Amino acid sequence: MTVRLLTNIGRLWTGHDVCSNAAILVHNDRIAWVGRAADLPQSVPGVVNDIVDVDHVENLGGALVTPGLIDAHTHPVYAGNRYAEMAMRSGGSTASAINAAGGGIGSTVTVTRGTDPWTLCNGVRERLREWLLSGTTTVEAKTGYHLTRDGELADVRLLRELEKEPMMPRVHVTFLAAHVVPPEYFGRQRDYVEAVATWCADAAAAGADSVDVYCDDGHFSVDEARWVLASGRNVGLLPRVHAGAYNRRGAVQLAAEMGCASADLLHHTSEEEIALMGRYGVPAVVCPAAALQGQSLPPVRRMMSQGVPIALGSDHNPGHCGITSMSLVISLAVAAFGMSVGDALRAATLGGAHVLGTPDRGILAPGRLADIVQWDADHEGAFAWSFGLKPRRVWRGGTPVQ
Repeated sequence: MTVRLLTNIGRLWTGHDVCSNAAILVHNDRIAWVGRAADLPQSVPGVVNDIVDVDHVENLGGALVTPGLIDAHTHPVYAGNRYAEMAMRSGGSTASAINAAGGGIGSTVTVTRGTDPWTLCNGVRERLREWLLSGTTTVEAKTGYHLTRDGELADVRLLRELEKEPMMPRVHVTFLAAHVVPPEYFGRQRDYVEAVATWCADAAAAGADSVDVYCDDGHFSVDEARWVLASGRNVGLLPRVHAGAYNRRGAVQLAAEMGCASADLLHHTSEEEIALMGRYGVPAVVCPAAALQGQSLPPVRRMMSQGVPIALGSDHNPGHCGITSMSLVISLAVAAFGMSVGDALRAATLGGAHVLGTPDRGILAPGRLADIVQWDADHEGAFAWSFGLKPRRVWRGGTPVQ
């Protein structure tokens, strides 16, 4: 049993409100008490009989403290890079020209399939470590670059095993075999959709939490997405959908119809679709870096006004974005989406916890996981200024990781 007291917190952003001159009492991996330091009780039943008997006291020097950040949309299981493709895209090359030059998702599939498991694991481990050290204590991580039954299931197991290692964030595993149609199924898209639907039960048994489908032009139709998502939901996986990254209509309606845990990206979203999300409570996961690269911003403020729950994601993937810092994502959300710092922070903590179905994190309150970050700042406004605010210290489940 370990009892840890974090004190001299200049500004504590709990997820709901702000508390100045605060303290946090941690018991093992949970928060036992949080509030103004002046109100710290002398004893906490079941935790400590006398506050002077705590095991560790840490003076945080008047710093800003928040819950651990949550990245609600990432694709970290891949090998190789697509830097040349990025250069082509920045120079105005079309998707067809990039594919003709050997780029696109298919190129990552080829390299990932050809990479030995040890090398692939090391690459994913390094990426996850970067998230944790930048203040992100929970990462939603998708498969989707093997596109074979055995490869996709191995990726699920890889993520589950890495989560158990030291210096790793918590991982929410999403099964994304329905990313694109692999080359061996060229001309047989329906056969691939049927195969993926049958893999969902195995993915759940391997440790997946969610199932996702890329429902957009050049990927999968609404009917195909419905088939896979229903198969996943039937075996206990939370359904998610990539929606509106390009021009596919109907993905948001599908998310509402199926009660999806999230609709992600949403760069092209109509007023009717926003109203539908608000009416049915479908959360939006928006990714400012991806939106900026696609030069089409989701109408986030309009979504918020319609009551749509918002979460933030980096959309880390090999072909578009290498961000592993959610503090940078918060800065971009403020600058690009017009979100307030408080709204962006909430989307990167409570919002992420909501879409991942993990109410034990995203907020600093008694009984919640002690995932805590001390920042190199004394006010949350620094997130809007810094474009990548650095943490001074991170605690995962009450244990310091740096």
